[in-house]
Amino acid sequence: MSAAHTNNLDLMAPPVVKSLQSRLLIVGGVASLIVIVGAFFQPTVFFRAYLISFMDWLGICLGSMAILMLRHLTKGGWGMIIRRILGAAMRTLPLLALLFIPILFALPKLYPWARPLESIADKHLQEHLRDITRSYLSVYGFGLRAGLYFAVWGTLVFLLTKWSREQDQPPVRDNSVRFKALGGPGIILYAFTISFAGIDWTMSLDPSWISTIYPLIILIGELLSALCFAVLVERILADYKPMSELLKPEHVHDHGNFMLTFVMVWAYFSFSQWLIIWAGNLPEEITWYLKRLNGGWGFVGLALVIFHFAVPFVILLSRPFKRDVKRLVWLAVWLLLMRYLDLFWIIEPNFSATFTVTWADVLVPFAMGGLWLAYFGRNLSSIPLVPAYDVFATEVLEPAHE
Repeated sequence: MSAAHTNNLDLMAPPVVKSLQSRLLIVGGVASLIVIVGAFFQPTVFFRAYLISFMDWLGICLGSMAILMLRHLTKGGWGMIIRRILGAAMRTLPLLALLFIPILFALPKLYPWARPLESIADKHLQEHLRDITRSYLSVYGFGLRAGLYFAVWGTLVFLLTKWSREQDQPPVRDNSVRFKALGGPGIILYAFTISFAGIDWTMSLDPSWISTIYPLIILIGELLSALCFAVLVERILADYKPMSELLKPEHVHDHGNFMLTFVMVWAYFSFSQWLIIWAGNLPEEITWYLKRLNGGWGFVGLALVIFHFAVPFVILLSRPFKRDVKRLVWLAVWLLLMRYLDLFWIIEPNFSATFTVTWADVLVPFAMGGLWLAYFGRNLSSIPLVPAYDVFATEVLEPAHE
């Protein structure tokens, strides 16, 4: 890529990004003040919603990091066009690490194993907790492992960002060898750490229940959330330069294919977990589903089957639909809502036997999301949307100059 080519097209994010950033910061700030006041009156309700929202926004951050590493392993224009969107999302990790701190102070309100054993009426559960708190679950171990997870993720984010920024300045650089060397082990590290984080942060809400497929459901959900978010952002940018000249139907089609893949894999993992547990019919396992099939929660599960899998699956079979970002974005937004509903269905029945939506379930995602999105907008505005001096950027940039 010659300097003339890079000078002909301004690759920085359009001003609309900073405008949205300011508005979202206001929304997040106002909503945060409201939920902080509410937290003083109903702390348990607040922290339940806080955990759901945290896992939701963390999923976009970490899923973006994983897809970015996947792109570095496979290359291709589909990844180059959203590379900086994914990078801006993964660089919100410092904010999420900060937002994790309140969860550490709320452990007794969320997790049975963090409470005094004498306060638990169920003697069988009390004995079970006595065993697992000795071997794995403890306040100290929980915090130590969380620090390790964030350290691993932070290292991956740092290296991916550092090497990517080098490709914004001449000369043309080929960092593909370094990216590939990091991407393979990085995806494995991500898979292991998010698996254990999912066990610690959500599965241990019911310490008597275990599932080996459960971490994979969390993992694939994060990948789906991240890709849907990238499609949403690229649609917003598609009305402005440079994205209006860079984004092609072929790129959108590839993103739609990935969405279809992730939706199918999520359904496969979810159904496999249900089938294995239901066929085994063990009391310590089946109770997890009994909670989620009664008290109105069964309708939420049915909604997930229909609107998280069946409807998106049928829609994404259409090739014309997948090539039109103006139509694909609506499905992406819908799936982002379904991802929150899925986490709600996974986490909330641990606290409520009947389907209930509280004020916190509505306001906390806006509070946390407003702050997260404002930070994302700051990241996206700070560097060009395409690394012009990446040797592989020509497949995206050259057609824009023809």
